Amino acid sequence: MMASTHTPSALPSDSVAGDVAKLAAAAAASQAAESAEAEAYEITHVHGVYEAIAPHFSATRYKPWPAVASFLQSRPPGAVGLDVGCGNGKYLGLNPSVYMVGSDRSASLVALAHSRGRQLQEQQAQEAKKRITQGELDATTGTGGESSGAAVATEVLVADGLSLPFRERAADFVICIAVIHHMSTRTRRQEAIRHLLRCVRTGQAGQPGGQILVYVWALEQGNSRRGWDEGGEQDLLVPWVLKSQQKQPKRPKQRKGQKHTRDQDSSGVAASNNSGEAPPSEATAGATTAATEPDPGHTDPVFKRYYHLYRKGELEEDVLAAGGAVITSGYERDNWWVVAANEPLPSQST
Repeated sequence: MMASTHTPSALPSDSVAGDVAKLAAAAAASQAAESAEAEAYEITHVHGVYEAIAPHFSATRYKPWPAVASFLQSRPPGAVGLDVGCGNGKYLGLNPSVYMVGSDRSASLVALAHSRGRQLQEQQAQEAKKRITQGELDATTGTGGESSGAAVATEVLVADGLSLPFRERAADFVICIAVIHHMSTRTRRQEAIRHLLRCVRTGQAGQPGGQILVYVWALEQGNSRRGWDEGGEQDLLVPWVLKSQQKQPKRPKQRKGQKHTRDQDSSGVAASNNSGEAPPSEATAGATTAATEPDPGHTDPVFKRYYHLYRKGELEEDVLAAGGAVITSGYERDNWWVVAANEPLPSQST
């Protein structure tokens, strides 16, 4: 019998190729639906809440966290940085030798950040004028025996963390403080980190690139008043009591040389964990409905924000999944933090 000379095709049959295409389309549709559902959930339980509580929230946020301040102060003069999720802009201008641009999804918080930046600029101008009058600065060059410092940047804009408008690979550093834990799926949290990494310069072998600093709430808060700890639920709705009928918490007057030691919580009471959140209760911690529910025994509305509490090592896992390299990481004030960078490019041989 003569052997067949037919060679099987390396390509799939039309029916198999059609099935593969259908499966791919179905997967894409499912992913799009999941993303839309997550975005809608975050609009209700994150973005809408921040718009409602912005002034009250801002009044409790004025003290930089030590590790964040250290990171910013260590940036070289002239460095360009971003604050993604800048809130009221408390970190903008902390190091006047670098240039920073802030962004936030909340238009109300961006307006507060802009106003704060303008105030800092005015204060800086007044101080410079005083030093010129006293002969410490040269009126024509703005220089003297000591550096007068760069002008505080007031550039802030409204932007979504998953759709950043910044030029890729252009920034020297990025900070993202207490933002990514508001993303309601792990895919979105990893994608948010990927967007941060896209903003900073990529280094080469032997030459470091830009760095990102990310802070997220920790699950392990055994010493916190919140009562969360290892083994507990990681996805929660956390209440914020809006003190609409009472005076808003105000920053205490600061004497020269005096340092603030505590932020205030949502009711204006000093809290050792600097959280700004009311402690969870059975009625609110596990709730799945949106904000603006009355607090039993109070007339003040209660808003509930979604949080994913990160377990130990999870933030580093997300950085690696996003294509980044972990430089260092740690724990501060009930938060996990990580400093990361893009994987360095291979060295170019000449």
